[in-house]
Amino acid sequence: MLLPSVLRLDGVPAQERFDFWWEAVAQSVVSVDVSSDQAEDFWAEMRMLDLGVAQLSRVRCVSFDARRSPSRIRHSDPGHYQLSLTLRGRSGIQQEGREACLAPTDITLYDTSRTFHAWTVAEGPVPGTAGGSRPDVADGLILQFPREVLPLPASAAERLLAVRLPGREGIGALLSGLLHQLIAQPGRSSPSDALRLSTVILDLVAALLAHELDTDASGSMTDPRGVLLMRIQAFVERELGEADLSPSAIASAHHISVRHLHKLFQAEGVTVGGWIRLRRLERCRRDLADPLLDGLPVSGIASRWGFTSDSHFNRAFRAAYGASPAAYRRRLQELRGEAGGPAGT
Repeated sequence: MLLPSVLRLDGVPAQERFDFWWEAVAQSVVSVDVSSDQAEDFWAEMRMLDLGVAQLSRVRCVSFDARRSPSRIRHSDPGHYQLSLTLRGRSGIQQEGREACLAPTDITLYDTSRTFHAWTVAEGPVPGTAGGSRPDVADGLILQFPREVLPLPASAAERLLAVRLPGREGIGALLSGLLHQLIAQPGRSSPSDALRLSTVILDLVAALLAHELDTDASGSMTDPRGVLLMRIQAFVERELGEADLSPSAIASAHHISVRHLHKLFQAEGVTVGGWIRLRRLERCRRDLADPLLDGLPVSGIASRWGFTSDSHFNRAFRAAYGASPAAYRRRLQELRGEAGGPAGT
């Protein structure tokens, strides 16, 4: 089963709780400079769920004000996007000259590699917290994931940093409901489900952002280059299994020059070949985690997603994930066995 880790302040002396908490947040979420009117009577708790590619956290906390400074970024930069869903209380964030003021069910996206100012204002009691009902506690979810795994051009996502996104209707409601259910009832999923779930979640995040870009009435969030890049990346996703997928084939399919294609990706900080390789590796990693594919050799999975050389695939996978494909699959099989399900089923 997927079991969350829980961070509470029970047993931590009152005078140490504020510093203890934010040091723990720096290790598990992101490092920030924080102030709070309730620093001397600080209370918070966090449940964290590791989904492999992404991490989902539920945070209940008294009011605070946090800033991520250039020095914090230089000291520690995980290169993540963080998506915040407000459940109780009010919150807000400023980044890239924009400001999102959030009420319950609102969603926003921000980048840990850029400075930001965030705040949370607690409102109303939260029953069932440690030590009984705790007055004035905010509640929210944070989904964090590497920027490069979001199946959406970085230039498109950047236009929606610190923008209020609806979580009560449409795609936002689907995403919110899935995140809330997952953190509330994690035991219904197994470790082998984690990568499948993260793939679904990231697809929903991308769909929500793309929908907001498409429906922006002012047109200020869209541009021909960004639209073309999104079309190209969607095309690449569909064609990842084709071994002959190449810059020239992609350029030809979109009636542009190879040089223009490389310029589009250069603006995103990645090469065409590098992005194809990254997306193929993510598909392979997902398949290696799928117990239904345990009977398919590693070489078969590599071939399925366009890798024609086993040695090249093994090197690329190890460089990306710190383990060989076979070792990665074996470890997940062991985790499934430890969780009570037969390994390899």
